[in-house]
Amino acid sequence: MRLNRLSFAKRMAGYNEAVELPAQPIVEGRLLRMVGLTLEAEGLRAALGSRCLVINNGSYHPVQVEAEVMGFGDGKIFLMPVGSLAGIAPGARVVPLPDSGRLPMGMTMLGRVLDGTGRALDGKGGMKAEDWVPLDGPTINPLNRHPIDTPLDVGIRSINGLLTVGRGQRLGLFAGTGVGKSVLLGMMTRFTNADIIVVGLIGERGREVKEFIEHILGEEGIKRSVVVASPADDAPLMRLRAAMYCTRIAEYFRDKGKNVLLLMDSLTRFAQAQREIALAIGEPPATKGYPPSVFAKLPKLVERAGNAEAGGGSITAFYTVLSEGDDQQDPIADSARGVLDGHFVLSRRLAEEGHYPAIDIEASISRVMPAVVDAEHMRNAQRFKQLWSRYQQSRDLISVGAYVPGGDPETDLAISRHAAMVSYLRQGLNDNESLQKSKEALAAVFGPAPPPR
Repeated sequence: MRLNRLSFAKRMAGYNEAVELPAQPIVEGRLLRMVGLTLEAEGLRAALGSRCLVINNGSYHPVQVEAEVMGFGDGKIFLMPVGSLAGIAPGARVVPLPDSGRLPMGMTMLGRVLDGTGRALDGKGGMKAEDWVPLDGPTINPLNRHPIDTPLDVGIRSINGLLTVGRGQRLGLFAGTGVGKSVLLGMMTRFTNADIIVVGLIGERGREVKEFIEHILGEEGIKRSVVVASPADDAPLMRLRAAMYCTRIAEYFRDKGKNVLLLMDSLTRFAQAQREIALAIGEPPATKGYPPSVFAKLPKLVERAGNAEAGGGSITAFYTVLSEGDDQQDPIADSARGVLDGHFVLSRRLAEEGHYPAIDIEASISRVMPAVVDAEHMRNAQRFKQLWSRYQQSRDLISVGAYVPGGDPETDLAISRHAAMVSYLRQGLNDNESLQKSKEALAAVFGPAPPPR
């Protein structure tokens, strides 16, 4: 069988440019069976990672489903479908797609919402694909990367002042459910001084996708953003591909000299999608049900972000990490901490007190902060954390009136500054605090003591 000028571009709904691919001989196979989420085919000649089309012509309505080769063995090829397999029957044809691993890119993506294959979800019509690139981006020699030496203004006072972010840094946002992760991401999207913003909504509830775009991102935020959405009801392969696609979009704009902010919500859903795939093809579980391939894929995804070579662009990345039951020792959270350049922990206790953003300053760290701020700023940040920690240590005694003033000068100072510190850490949803103002406000916390009430 020969495939006559099949164009992957024509299969990408919404794009008005097509790249014609030359005809080439292919060897198709037959579907043997389906076990769980995995398809088994025989007679197929296809490489690992290539894509195929499962075609069932025997039903009343012909069905075509795209699938990706995930493994092979004993003369069989294991495939994972992208969409629903309703209507697929044993004996269906499995046809390799030639050169189907390229994705559309271009400036027309700004302001649009796409799925994991580049198809538009927002119903705004077609887009012009300026380039077609492979899903895997170019590898940058770590010795050639530009060092992180420039602070990035994210518009959030507590982060700018106490956990300063560097341009090209990769950070994790660790929290359980319902403590304000998405709201914090939306604030950074609107306030951050970046040329282009890429948002990946991976495995979230479908309702939250629309809410994030309309209420959290807003009209101004979406204008310079590209949103890649793959909700929880998508196939695991689609969720996995969406995470890699939004990273590839960020790489594309970085290679054009842009400073990109990449927000991925969430890294945990990416890991769970890979777990579903790995277990389906027979990989044994290792840690709390996660196979080894999950922990191999996390650094491969995260390391693609960061600075380009000197004179190029940058990708500053924030990845949310769900902590099951607020357990910070969750295997994905623990693995992510080891490959990221810092982490912000959101506290459920603070959220329940109405303290937003609910960032636990004691448990959070930015590893590049000493390299991007001056000595005075660093001293003030360290002093703030010392006093905040001292107050938390004596919190129970203070709340019941058991602490006697004058017992410890450091605790007395922490008590006198506590109101100012709480005011510094709290910020409204629509309040944008610049890096310079955050620095000045931090210094003001240690000004003259407030008069006694």
